[in-house]
Amino acid sequence: MFHSRLHSFSRLVISLALPLILAAGLASLAGDARAQDKRQNAPGAFDFYVLALSWSPSFCEDAAERGGRSHIQCGGRPYAFVVHGLWPQYENGFPEYCQRPAPRLNRNIVSSMLDLMPAPGLIFNEWDKHGTCSGLEGRSYFEMIRKARAAIKIPAEYLDLSQAKTVAPAEVEEAFVRANPGLTNAAVSVTCNRTRLSEVRICLSKDLQFRACDELERRACRRDQVTMPPIRGG
Repeated sequence: MFHSRLHSFSRLVISLALPLILAAGLASLAGDARAQDKRQNAPGAFDFYVLALSWSPSFCEDAAERGGRSHIQCGGRPYAFVVHGLWPQYENGFPEYCQRPAPRLNRNIVSSMLDLMPAPGLIFNEWDKHGTCSGLEGRSYFEMIRKARAAIKIPAEYLDLSQAKTVAPAEVEEAFVRANPGLTNAAVSVTCNRTRLSEVRICLSKDLQFRACDELERRACRRDQVTMPPIRGG
């Protein structure tokens, strides 16, 4: 009888306590979510930048194979590495579209960036998706892109590539490391598609100093060799 009463009492205690435990757990989860939301996609709240340099000939060959409409950077001008973007990053993951709608971007800013980012659509998209997360207004953000690009020296062997070149991703990384004092392999990675080199991505601190970043390496090209198509018109 005693054990039966004890068992009934225990069930009553559990039944009374369970809603409180669940409520506490939900409150904790909600607190975690709120803590994350304060950081997630908050303009200016990030850890470092990634400067993405796209190998334009690969982009243009990919676009041609997809049968898409002609892209402005795929005309007659001989583009090599062009700026894809300057992306705010967390140590794990990244913010995007931090202001909806994004503040209107002045077309004079767009025109001024075409030497580095030869497509107005790309410039508008980068502002909407990444620039709004920088905490900077439009002109300052694109000035930051220009400063970041000026801080990077393109290796001489990729400046005037007139014939297709087969390379190992590690070889491209090493070339950038040699050309840029202070840059290490921990701060640069190469991305690719099935056969072609796509981009070189370099991690920079908020004041545009080279810095290591594990997150970049997890998205790096895993192929032994890739192709760099020749510069168009070159």
